[in-house]
Amino acid sequence: MYNNKVVLCIIPARGGSKGLPGKNIKKLLGKPLIAYSIEQARHSKYIDRVIVSTDSKAIADISKQYSAEAPFMRPKKYAEDNSSIFDVLLHAMDWLEKKENYFFDILVLLHVTAPLRHVKD
Repeated sequence: MYNNKVVLCIIPARGGSKGLPGKNIKKLLGKPLIAYSIEQARHSKYIDRVIVSTDSKAIADISKQYSAEAPFMRPKKYAEDNSSIFDVLLHAMDWLEKKENYFFDILVLLHVTAPLRHVKD
C-alpha cells in the first residue's frame, strides 16, 4: 500500500517466445527468469498483490512456486506476437474486477525480461 492506495503488480509472461523458446522459465543463475521479477515485486514495501498474466501452465506453476498468483489463463488472442501490452493489462484488470470484485488504485507493470532491476527501482 502506498499513501492508502492499493498497489497491484502485473507481470506479463507468455509461453510462445519464438526467439528463445521458453525464455520466461529458462534458468538464469539457478532460477527461472520470471522468478526475479516476482521476487522484486514481493519484496517491495508498496506492492499489495502480484499477478502473472500468462497463457502457459508451466509459467503459471513456476510463478506460484515463487509466491505470485496466476488466477487465470490469458486468452490466445492476447498471447500472440503482435498482442498489445495494453490489451493484456486490460484483460487482467477486467478479469480481477469481474471475477473477484478486486479493485486497486495503482498499477505496476514488471516485464520478465528486465531481471537486473533492483527492488528500490
